Amino acid sequence: MIRQYLHDGWQLTAPTTEVPDHVRGRTVAATVPGSTHLDLLAAGLIPDPFLDRAETELAWMHRADWCYRTTFPAWRAEPDERVDLVFDGLDTVAAVELNGTLLGNTVNMHRSYRFDVRELVTNGDNDLTVSFSSALTHAEKAEAALGPRAHVNAHPFNMIRKMACSFGWDWGPDLQTAGIWRPVRLERWHTARIAATRPVVTVAEDGTGLVELHADIEWANDRPQDLALQVSVGGRTIVLPAAQRSLVARVAVPGAQLWWPAGHGAQPLYDLEVVLLSASGTEIDRVAKRIGFRTITVDTTPDEIGTPFTVMVNRKPVFIKGANWIPDDHFLTRITRDRLARRVDQALGAHVNLLRVWGGGIYESDDFYDLCDERGVLVWQDFLLACAAYPEEEPLRSELEAEARENVTRLMSHPSLALWNGSNENIWGFADWGWPWQLEGRTWGLDYYTDLLPRIVAELDPTRFYCPSSPYSPEPGLHPNDENHGTRHEWEVWNRVDYTHYRDQVPRFCSEFGFQGPPTWATLTRWIHDEPLTPASPSFLTHQKAEDGNGKLDRGLAAHLPVPERFSDWHWTTQLNQARAIRFGIEHFRSWWPRTAGAVVWQLNDCWPVTSWAAIDGDERLKPLWYGLRHAFAPRILTFQPRDGRFVLIAVNDHDEPWDTHITLDRQSFRGVTLHLTRLRRTVPPRSVLELRLDAPLLEPEHEDAEVLVATTAEARAVLPFLADRELSYHPAPLVAQAEAVPDGYVVEVRAESFAQDVAILADRVAPDAVVDDLLVPLLAGESRRFHVRTQATVDPAAFTDPLVLRCANDLGRP
Repeated sequence: MIRQYLHDGWQLTAPTTEVPDHVRGRTVAATVPGSTHLDLLAAGLIPDPFLDRAETELAWMHRADWCYRTTFPAWRAEPDERVDLVFDGLDTVAAVELNGTLLGNTVNMHRSYRFDVRELVTNGDNDLTVSFSSALTHAEKAEAALGPRAHVNAHPFNMIRKMACSFGWDWGPDLQTAGIWRPVRLERWHTARIAATRPVVTVAEDGTGLVELHADIEWANDRPQDLALQVSVGGRTIVLPAAQRSLVARVAVPGAQLWWPAGHGAQPLYDLEVVLLSASGTEIDRVAKRIGFRTITVDTTPDEIGTPFTVMVNRKPVFIKGANWIPDDHFLTRITRDRLARRVDQALGAHVNLLRVWGGGIYESDDFYDLCDERGVLVWQDFLLACAAYPEEEPLRSELEAEARENVTRLMSHPSLALWNGSNENIWGFADWGWPWQLEGRTWGLDYYTDLLPRIVAELDPTRFYCPSSPYSPEPGLHPNDENHGTRHEWEVWNRVDYTHYRDQVPRFCSEFGFQGPPTWATLTRWIHDEPLTPASPSFLTHQKAEDGNGKLDRGLAAHLPVPERFSDWHWTTQLNQARAIRFGIEHFRSWWPRTAGAVVWQLNDCWPVTSWAAIDGDERLKPLWYGLRHAFAPRILTFQPRDGRFVLIAVNDHDEPWDTHITLDRQSFRGVTLHLTRLRRTVPPRSVLELRLDAPLLEPEHEDAEVLVATTAEARAVLPFLADRELSYHPAPLVAQAEAVPDGYVVEVRAESFAQDVAILADRVAPDAVVDDLLVPLLAGESRRFHVRTQATVDPAAFTDPLVLRCANDLGRP
């Protein structure tokens, strides 16, 4: 097999109509893989699409058609040689021509295309052209032909197999991309090639790792020859005849080391090599993968409450500390392995053990799943159907089936892949969002979720769990978002009610819940330049996509924190409230383990600079929410929770060892005077929750506006003020601090003269690369904390003690 990548010498020609004069008919150098926006940006023909209101200014690109051209050297096919032109991804509506001959038309971003060009490739230069038509125009024509279907967007994204959020979302820009977005190459081969491999990996009761390798062979000229397939894994090798199109090889690996998610064990990976050999033993083709031996399923056995949704790894229940994942950059070709590694490591840093690849994005690159394999991050993979009714008719049905088959085959070798999910909110949408009367009997996708996709998974990836949708109740006749059955999305909080209402529900598994907050200051001010900058300034609103987003932010503050007047205070307060809301929800969910078996926050990451639900903003900076996740998802936490009308202390031990600990319970004044003290010693069993009843005096403050209940162990702390912040008599300036330079940044020592809630150093306000080691730390009167700020910048250390940088909840009442 000879592979010749065709990434050089490309040129992009703009259309001659419906575009600005300075772009019309221009030809510029193009990057492949890439996209039209990035090529025009590199040529200086458009502003950065993320800047200020550029997204709106570039709306003309929605209707534009484009032409990519290159020439590449090659030679004519030899006798019995196959020559294939392979595109791993075309975005989206494209016509491919080689040397003036149309090879085919594409309408699906989520699959690859292979063209047999042995009769067309010639000696010398070969001309390759890929012409892209407007995806929006195509989708509108499909909608006209098939009939309208409900969706949550301004554009009919459900009528084309393209990344749904390319058309905009309530956190993403409406920058409809086009281009050759994944590698393109020429493949030359003789005799045969390995067209596909599917390792079905299981573990026997005695610990033997079992690999059932399914291989598909494609012959160059439909004349099978005597070949052999060699399969090697874990030091074991077998060879079997390969005289047919489909083969199955079985390899046993005694004493296989088990792969575990992070926090539960190691992640050993085994090399799997599949080699196609000629009769003489010459290598014809080779495929290499890495696998891990583990069993993963989901326990949905009905119990006295309803239907659980408990992820079981190697027959052990695992509480899922999850985050929803969206494409990490709207311009997908800028997402490198290094960028993905940083993001996955940030997820791990917040104790996340599962990432849910959401159905409005893409099937991620192999790099993403490789990194999750290596680091022990489970992957919940949605099929790419989200928040819409989808036609079940042709041509969409065949395209969906083709992409599903290809991506199940591509991804199934990854040990991190935990489950397949048929859709995001589509069954819920049919139940609650008024779809039936809009559809008037038209198809909406139910057959995909209940027949087509589960059949594909059962055929190609039979060991993995499949769920028709999220949320979903497995029991027939139940509402799909029933808290007692299956998965639940909790969006009443954020949309309609205060975050304390998380406690109204005890879901079996919460696969979406979230709360908004703006990006970090450095990210915000890099991309938005309104003067003055306010929540209502034009560019800020361009980067706030949620319906009534700012109104919901302000209403979300009202019950808890003083309403700020200055924008800098509004920015800090809404970030703080976001972190508090999500931490509140997570601690509630964790306190109900094992009844509640998972919490998957919306969302980990952003695809551009925006006010959103993310913990990590579009410039890769950690928002306060990230620190809130790290605290709430820590292996061992203490949390005060209501039970039977009064607060109890819940100790959560997500560790394989018992938690034998001394607990101090102290009701004290904000000035640090102990008013009632209790000391306990308790042991929390492994992977369990312990409820501790509290002495009545601990819950009976004399001055509820100026006292706090504190539970402390060597590993964890919980604080319980007796009123909302806006009703507390905080000292408005309780902190004294000094900073000094150290070799890798700065150390800031902070001392509290009175109780200080959620102490934070907003380090990026001083240096854009600055990252602090912790945030949102409660300090009791008299306590000190050393914060470590890492940065390459040289600054005045005192900048880290500036009142706009060193913050806490107390200072929001300060003028």
